[in-house]
Amino acid sequence: MNRTRTTRARTNRTYDRSGGYGTRQPAQGEFALPKTVTLPLPAVESFAELAMPAPLLATLSREGVTVPFPIQAATLPNSLAGRDVLGRGRTGSGKTLAFGLPVLARTAGRRAEPRRPLALILVPTRELAQQVTDALAPYARSVRLRLATVVGGMSIGRQAGALRAGAEVVVATPGRLKDLIDRGDCALADVHVTVLDEADQMTDMGFMPQVTALLDQVRPEGQRMLFSATLDRNVDKLVRRYLTDPVVHSVDPSAGAVTTMEHHVLHVHDADKHRTTTEIAARDGRVIMFLDTKHAVDRLTQHLLNSGVRAAALHGGRSQPQRTRTLAQFRDGHVTVLVATNVAARGIHIDSLDLVVNVDPPSDHKDYLHRGGRTARAGESGSVVTLVTPGQRRGMTRLMASAGISPRVTPVRSGEAELSRITGAQAPSGVPVVITAPVVERNRRASSQSRDRRGRTGQGRPVGTEGRRRAQRRPGDSSAA
Repeated sequence: MNRTRTTRARTNRTYDRSGGYGTRQPAQGEFALPKTVTLPLPAVESFAELAMPAPLLATLSREGVTVPFPIQAATLPNSLAGRDVLGRGRTGSGKTLAFGLPVLARTAGRRAEPRRPLALILVPTRELAQQVTDALAPYARSVRLRLATVVGGMSIGRQAGALRAGAEVVVATPGRLKDLIDRGDCALADVHVTVLDEADQMTDMGFMPQVTALLDQVRPEGQRMLFSATLDRNVDKLVRRYLTDPVVHSVDPSAGAVTTMEHHVLHVHDADKHRTTTEIAARDGRVIMFLDTKHAVDRLTQHLLNSGVRAAALHGGRSQPQRTRTLAQFRDGHVTVLVATNVAARGIHIDSLDLVVNVDPPSDHKDYLHRGGRTARAGESGSVVTLVTPGQRRGMTRLMASAGISPRVTPVRSGEAELSRITGAQAPSGVPVVITAPVVERNRRASSQSRDRRGRTGQGRPVGTEGRRRAQRRPGDSSAA
């Protein structure tokens, strides 16, 4: 399935500037999708039609994945043949397998040298990296490929060890991968398949220089796949520079195009906004609430806990273990309200989440689309609600116009039936709650602390051994991305 390229044409891209691709006009600040010069292979109706290793097909069946999502059906025949791919679609449209299956299929049967991976998947956040790794793990095992996750906030020594042991596929955030390359623990010269997932967020987060530096290190004749929910100027530069005659596919291009999603703008009074927020949080069922700052997230979370709402905070100020635990508790229903900054707005998949609330309106239309993309995923229904005070109304009207969305605008007050009808709001119990770690995790932590105490008192592992290990750690362990 390997292909041969003599050169990668970096120029002479043919773009459709008419905005006439599909049925959706580009949102403000977006560029039209490029035209595919070479005709793509036709879409398939089943995975069995694809030229994939038998173990991958068997794993798809075992995992209950029977019918390809549209983006998979359209792109997989081409990506498996080695074509570059440009996909526009929000998370929940099936992108992970759309790029993951060809990465694994085209790498299967090969063995990576220490520190020299064969395939690279770049993502903007730690949570998305872990989600991609978890989703691909059973498929990678089936074809005996080793996955390594390289993200900030976790032990860089362990990640370096995984790369030294040899990993065919690396899922990474740009900052931490750069750290490992600078330390000499990773080299990208053998990478023949490269994926950029959520490319627009990577550029929004300031990763553009790191992303281009990394892409310049992979094999120039290799395959590139880029997935993005929006196509702004920076993503356009990546497409022009690194993709050759890509197969282009657009599916669920924005939250505004999802017919199963409702958009509500609720006009609230400044003095009543806090109480309105609390009543929405007290609804039956899970909800994500977005605020602008870490401090605001922490304040609202504590207020909700004091009011009897099982809430937890998610933002960049939390350690990676805390963030992982919070997401797990939200997924299993131990926590019903996730109060978050934009760190949760991309790449996090929560099944059956039917409400997203912008307590603080987003700063631009792209943030709105990505926040809203946490609900109404994979054909499910959901609502996005934005609380807007009088001074924010004009800005919100402009933002919605930029996003191509016509929301339902409703004046509401706390305690009113209309607020309950739209959001399920109800009065909280008023009985304070405390969110505790799961029993298994507490037992594990207690066991770990017991081992630490034995080490300090001369029992178990000698103190000097751990001291020597700490002394041998190299700089860079604290990188955050």
